[in-house]
Amino acid sequence: MNLHPIRNEADYDAALVKIERLWGAKSRTPAGDRLDVLLILVESYEAKNHPIDPPDPIDAIKFRMDQMNLSRKDLEPLIGPRGRVAEVINRRRPLSLAMIRSLHSKLRIPLESLIQASSSAADKRLPRAGRRSAPADGK
Repeated sequence: MNLHPIRNEADYDAALVKIERLWGAKSRTPAGDRLDVLLILVESYEAKNHPIDPPDPIDAIKFRMDQMNLSRKDLEPLIGPRGRVAEVINRRRPLSLAMIRSLHSKLRIPLESLIQASSSAADKRLPRAGRRSAPADGK
């Protein structure tokens, strides 16, 4: 079979060329077995050298909405009233644990996508009522 580990980008590129040539090979044939092994090697190399971060939570929600042909109104039972849905979708309010659980269980959005901070929601959290910042002079 003459296979070896993928150690660098040149090995990676060569493996991709071989995969392209073998694509469509029948399973349980020498060519199919070679394809399976090459795919495993490439997947391992990509996981270490080209990791893909999960999408931003809001992007994941919008993507699922598009896939399922959902409107913002359809999110109200999962997130809350219309205003709260708008705040979340517009990145002005971060997802709560209850929202994350609901979105995961009802829309099957992976938790890995929902638990990370949204690109700007963490910076734009709503101010808490009654909370005042201390004066600059400390008094």
